[in-house]
Amino acid sequence: MGTDKVRAKKHLGQHFLKDKRIAAAIVDSLVADDCDAVLEIGPGTGVLTRFLAERDFPALKIIEIDPEAADYLENNVSGSYEIIRGDFLKLDLLSIGKKLALIGNFPYNISSQIFFRIMENRERVDEITCMIQKEVADRICSGPGSRTYGILSVLLKAWYDIEYLFTVSEKVFDPPPKVKSAVIHLKRNERLKLACDEELFVKVVKRCFNQRRKMLRNPLKMMVHNDNGTMPYLTMRAEQLSVQQYVELTAWIAANRQSAGDESADDQNE
Repeated sequence: MGTDKVRAKKHLGQHFLKDKRIAAAIVDSLVADDCDAVLEIGPGTGVLTRFLAERDFPALKIIEIDPEAADYLENNVSGSYEIIRGDFLKLDLLSIGKKLALIGNFPYNISSQIFFRIMENRERVDEITCMIQKEVADRICSGPGSRTYGILSVLLKAWYDIEYLFTVSEKVFDPPPKVKSAVIHLKRNERLKLACDEELFVKVVKRCFNQRRKMLRNPLKMMVHNDNGTMPYLTMRAEQLSVQQYVELTAWIAANRQSAGDESADDQNE
């Protein structure tokens, strides 16, 4: 049975885009060269889906966790696409394709979780165009020395080239959010592997920014076996280091690790 309206659900972070010109601009920014499939995350009422369905993609799939929205799409949005009813955070991306392009108006309440999921699948996710909260977009796009530079800034830039495309007013949504939004584009860079232990790299970055106002020797003291003054980055703060400097710091830490017992005990506090 069809429905002519989808109720926005606060617990799902739903804010439905109404402006078709903005929707078209978002879709136009996605290239998806040589991708096996395009996956739209959280299509809602299908404002992006309609434009995506007009493009000549090898395969278009959309994943929607809200049964009401999925029913609406099935009954009201025509085109060649597959609806996946479920949670993107639990989706096996290998089942979608070997090289993917992602697009969507990401729910504000789980946008960071979506990006961490993307990074876990960075060898599979080649390109992303997404609309997110402007504050998060500014953080992701910022560089060293910026007050908004943070964990996502470093981790995403390690594996993606990132571009801030445009700002979106809260007035073009139903219901309007209390904040502005922004559209950003990410493209997988040519870095196949970091010159350090990648799991340790993520751990180091997170630990440093968890105490971002302190010199790095403080948050890293449980990971370093011997601070002998040879690593100058330990006297800097988290927001001062570039991706490459975090790689160098991680490689140095790997050569100066605490005992396994001490490190494991510290990891439980993360």
